[in-house]
Amino acid sequence: MNTTTWKSFRYDEIFDIKKGKRLTKADMIEGDVNYIGATDSNNGITAKISNDTHIHSENTITVSYNGSIAEAFYQSKPFWATDDVNVLYPKFILTPEIALFLCTIINKEKYRFNYGRKWDKEMMQQSIIKLPVNSYNKPDWQWIEDYVKNTLVQKLPQKAKSVWNNNFDKGKILDKKLSLNTENWKWFRYDEIFEIKKGKRLTKADQIEGNIPYVSSSSVNNAVDNYIGNGYTDENCISFACYGSMGEVFYQAGKVWISDNANCIYLKNRILNKYIAIFLLTLLYKEIYRFSYGMTAKKERLENFTIKLPVTLDRTLDWQFMEDYIKSLPYSKSL
Repeated sequence: MNTTTWKSFRYDEIFDIKKGKRLTKADMIEGDVNYIGATDSNNGITAKISNDTHIHSENTITVSYNGSIAEAFYQSKPFWATDDVNVLYPKFILTPEIALFLCTIINKEKYRFNYGRKWDKEMMQQSIIKLPVNSYNKPDWQWIEDYVKNTLVQKLPQKAKSVWNNNFDKGKILDKKLSLNTENWKWFRYDEIFEIKKGKRLTKADQIEGNIPYVSSSSVNNAVDNYIGNGYTDENCISFACYGSMGEVFYQAGKVWISDNANCIYLKNRILNKYIAIFLLTLLYKEIYRFSYGMTAKKERLENFTIKLPVTLDRTLDWQFMEDYIKSLPYSKSL
């Protein structure tokens, strides 16, 4: 993409920027309104509430200016934004395609900010965003929409494309309801049920262009940092970031090269599948609070960790329940 002919615009030229409103957890009332926090995942949604005194309009963009600074998400429904979030109201006709394009550009601004330099409303109003322009030297919104719709969306994998087009299967594989009663679950050491392997180092200079995902310690994009042709070392496993975004876990279904900034987790005495993987990922991710730069998630430490899992009547791991539970959830047919 050639950006040399693009033009810079102040944010307040193309957006009305409004600050979010603080709402403590104690004051939240359970409901179905999205509560947008300063997070880098789940489209910014951190809770579902029914409080309605400070609701923002749909078809807007939220940007964290504290916490996960510069994380931008398109909001297609009315929502409440926390006071760590700015809400961008477009001064043009915003479509999901244009929003995706803008969110990608906004996310690229992360490197400019840190805990000592927030991207508050006043600074954002004066900030610059570079965009393609038309013959009138105005943002070329039509080109942006067409580019996303006709180029980017067409390159998506089939399942991702069905999500974007909102025609994916919302049904369940198993039409039954399974309860999660953890009282009868059992604790297991990681090294009892997992084979944990340290990833293999591969410098950027030694990477050959290809189509094998190179998995590192990222918290986004399933931890894929690059695509290489150096061969692969693992597949059908869970990657567990041991440095960088420590504790981030992802299921790696196909062939991947896992870097030395992550561990590769296999099941002992069982082949992993995507349903069991999703069940385990949810539990493993709950451990992310344990890690810091002074306490990394290295292999030797993880082996001593424990995880509580469902068991059968004879107190052995109930892998079938884990698989069936995920299959009983809405949208499981689209996994």
